[in-house]
Amino acid sequence: MNITVLGSGGWGTALALVLVENGHRVKLWCRREEKCREMAQSRENPQLKGIPLPPELELTHDLNCLKDCPAVVLAAPSFAVRETAALAAPLLAPGAVVISVSKGIEKDTSLTLTEVISQELGEDCPVVALSGPSHAEEVGRRIPTAVVAASRNKEAAELTQDLFMNPYFRVYTTDDVMGVELGAALKNVIALCAGVSDGLGLGDNTKAMLMTRGLTEVARLGEAMGGRKETFAGLAGIGDLIVTCTSMHSRNRRCGIAIGQGVPVAEAVGGGGMVVEGYYAAATAKTLCDKLGVDMPITQAAYSVLYGGRSPRDVVLELMTRDRKPENEESWV
Repeated sequence: MNITVLGSGGWGTALALVLVENGHRVKLWCRREEKCREMAQSRENPQLKGIPLPPELELTHDLNCLKDCPAVVLAAPSFAVRETAALAAPLLAPGAVVISVSKGIEKDTSLTLTEVISQELGEDCPVVALSGPSHAEEVGRRIPTAVVAASRNKEAAELTQDLFMNPYFRVYTTDDVMGVELGAALKNVIALCAGVSDGLGLGDNTKAMLMTRGLTEVARLGEAMGGRKETFAGLAGIGDLIVTCTSMHSRNRRCGIAIGQGVPVAEAVGGGGMVVEGYYAAATAKTLCDKLGVDMPITQAAYSVLYGGRSPRDVVLELMTRDRKPENEESWV
């Protein structure tokens, strides 16, 4: 099948490699022409060092590559998803399946990224969210990985499953798009917190607490927005949370470590040349929990550090000394 991957970051490139290996004719679109030339010359993405780009993978800066593609992978950073979808819309084949692999929530609208894409493309193109515990660096090296394809269109989800499945990349399907997208976006906030904990020199106990209680509040918001609780116990929930909170591949964790060590937030977020999605997701998550009246103390604490200049140590103390409560709201009811 002819497939275009829109976005030549590490994740878009890693997924393009999976598709090429599966026998598809793949074009990788680079937003910047200069990067396209550099990658074409070196046959390597600097974000995936040591992983060669096969000659079958075509690199392009021309959006006409979208023509005659029954499937398109949209791998832009969250802040560029709407713009990229708008650029693509006039060129997409009728009925083309658009697979969103970005993780985040649009800042100004609080829409999930599949909702943003659907606004720009209209009803003609089914949209799928592909998410799960999947570092690009590991997928590019063919390390066994499992993700989930979420769509309200069963055929589109199953097509995505068929396109990507191989012996090292396993894909499940679900119709819980909201749960999958919120899990993908908001775990980045918790990963930032886990990194701050590491930067402060706190222990494994603290990180385990942040991960489990963080997942609880993410699931609480997810249910309030129409997601299903069991989704957060799956690949797009706890699976993605574990890998993002524990690995140094995670830019969110690395950013949090720097903040915990005293690096100013602006410098920590802006360093490294890669987008720290958790920084933006924290602001959107705060907006959503305030609007819906959902209790999310860890998310609120993260916001106060990232945007309010609070001391991480002071915030940790406040979290630890909150009023007593049962672990589960259903206890003794």
